[in-house]
Amino acid sequence: MSKQVRVRFAPSPTGPLHIGGVRTALFNYLFAKKNGGTFYLRIEDTDQNRYVPGAEAYIMEALEWLGIAPDETIGKNEKFGPYRQSERKHLYKGYAEQLINSDWAYYAFDTSEALDAFRKSEEEQGKTFIYNHTNREKLDTSLVISAEETAKRIANGEHYVIRFKTPVNETLHLQDIIRGEVKFDTNLLDDKVLFKSDGMPTYHLANIVDDHLMETSHVIRGEEWLPSMPLHVLLYRAFGWDAPEFAHLPLILKPIGNGKLSKRDGDKLGFPVFPLEWKTEEGISSGYREKGFFPEAVVNFLALLGWNDGTDKELYSLEELVAAFDLNRVHKAGAKFDPEKNKWFNHQHLIKQEDASLAQAFTPILVEKGFTVDDNVATKVVSLIKERANFISEFWDLSDFFFVAPTEYDEKARKNWKAETPALMQELISVVEEITDFTSMNIETIVKDWMTKNEIGMGKVMQPFRLSLVGALKGPHLFDIVEVIGKQETIQRIQKAIASL
Repeated sequence: MSKQVRVRFAPSPTGPLHIGGVRTALFNYLFAKKNGGTFYLRIEDTDQNRYVPGAEAYIMEALEWLGIAPDETIGKNEKFGPYRQSERKHLYKGYAEQLINSDWAYYAFDTSEALDAFRKSEEEQGKTFIYNHTNREKLDTSLVISAEETAKRIANGEHYVIRFKTPVNETLHLQDIIRGEVKFDTNLLDDKVLFKSDGMPTYHLANIVDDHLMETSHVIRGEEWLPSMPLHVLLYRAFGWDAPEFAHLPLILKPIGNGKLSKRDGDKLGFPVFPLEWKTEEGISSGYREKGFFPEAVVNFLALLGWNDGTDKELYSLEELVAAFDLNRVHKAGAKFDPEKNKWFNHQHLIKQEDASLAQAFTPILVEKGFTVDDNVATKVVSLIKERANFISEFWDLSDFFFVAPTEYDEKARKNWKAETPALMQELISVVEEITDFTSMNIETIVKDWMTKNEIGMGKVMQPFRLSLVGALKGPHLFDIVEVIGKQETIQRIQKAIASL
């Protein structure tokens, strides 16, 4: 790639970061790292009416948690700062006036009442109102009044906006890395507002000016911004700047039905759509972190929503994703969100974790249940149960019998307790009492030798044995359980089962 890659994630701080925004950030991060470039975060807070306190900090924390923190942002390597648009507002007016002076923009003084009346008049004549070349000279603009009158009205404090003067009778043939050539008829475009008399730019002007000044090489963003592409390319032309390359990512779709994944879908179907928990007066929206997802699993899952490397490979570390990522392999079609597949990814990343690390995370749960457990024991238990878990929060239900003797026994399993079972269990106690090397493999060898020597069927011993220790016919390898709980506890549980069953 000939030019230095600089890409950005530029969210508005209007609430928690949606999982679709997270994927946009991730794809920008992967593209930057793959190409030895820079990934930066810019906060686009020009719309102060929609600003939500705490949202900016939330965005930063979410990217940190996911392991895709920006190289440059507020307070970090501020090579092109400020990185908060509200702190850059002194820049934009000059650029808006530059467009006025080069005849790429004009002042519009229309009141909302006047616009409503004009729109109604057009509709009564069977016309669709678009604020563009068809009517901009019929409205209250600097295109139809003198420069002196325009200056006078501005000086008098009259409210105005600066609108872009869209070219007429042109077909734009634009290139998108993901979608190929996309065409736009300029006659169908409206003259977007670029700047308001309150001194604040709209998204379109601020976005283009900042992307240029921050030397953005590629704009990788969601499909919903595709209709803005012609205006943005025309703005680059109007300023005489080289435009970046564009790539518009496919939508993340609902698990069921049609349309874009929303917060309501998560609430309704019981899965998170935010990376971190978000609290408001209305309630709490769950986050992936608080639900027990590993950040690596969230990243892995999101990367495959709309992209693959052309193989059947599904499990990636972040480093592997960087190495494999290619924007040309991003799909055009939307990707359906699958909550069950999401859990599957978490399971896969869970079982790849070090047992000692998982045991450390499990320890607070054990403490909460009233157990202080040796680290080696906790690590051993985790190693035996993690294959059955999607989340660390499930460890207790999968392992409680290691720490607490059963107080009741599964009804269906009780049918394995026959008339001859108590006598066999009593013999088993005698066998267990004599074992000195109390390791799983040795216990299994001795018990099975005893059964073989006495011609006792496997089912007659093994199922009642498991029922005695666990209270049900579940759990990991039986003799691993025996080793962990120890000789005395094993004998006591068998004795209790004999007395109870």
